[in-house]
Amino acid sequence: MKALDLKDKTILEIGPGDIRHVQFWKNRPSCVILADVQQAMLDKSSKILNDQRVATQTLLMHRNKALPLEDDSVDIILTFYSLEHIYPLPHYLSELKRVLKSDGFLAGAIPAEGGVAWGGGRFITSRRWFKKNTRINPDKIICWEHPNFADHILSELDQYFIRQQIHYWPLQWLPFLDLNLVIRFVYRNRK
Repeated sequence: MKALDLKDKTILEIGPGDIRHVQFWKNRPSCVILADVQQAMLDKSSKILNDQRVATQTLLMHRNKALPLEDDSVDIILTFYSLEHIYPLPHYLSELKRVLKSDGFLAGAIPAEGGVAWGGGRFITSRRWFKKNTRINPDKIICWEHPNFADHILSELDQYFIRQQIHYWPLQWLPFLDLNLVIRFVYRNRK
């Protein structure tokens, strides 16, 4: 976030959550459009930005529906830990491409879902807890909750946008999906 200059920009954030990245903003945007599938999350995010005196709009997203935004109307799209949840992904990416200006950027992060480190971590933490303390099948929940693995998300992003940066964490010097937990990226629009 520190590398993106938000001054006077229109930002669209998909799945904003609690917008922890506000503290890292470089300058203030003119407007932040918050988009989510849950009104309660939109209310929470909107309150955080309103407390910071940032102009906001909210969009309640619906599956397979077009975003109610004009073509080429957004300067920057932010999506932190939401693309792994979105289905069908190509439809949403085509909508993001449509509303993003030709010189616009898409920036965000995804879990390295589908990688060995991510799966191993889940196996010894949350999966183990669910198996021990509930009758819920954690494997079914994660398949439902994360229909997109990281390699698929990156492949789809590469089809719609031009990759500018990609960073792996925690082993950034070993840029492999299997060895990392988080992938951060910046893409430029491809018009």
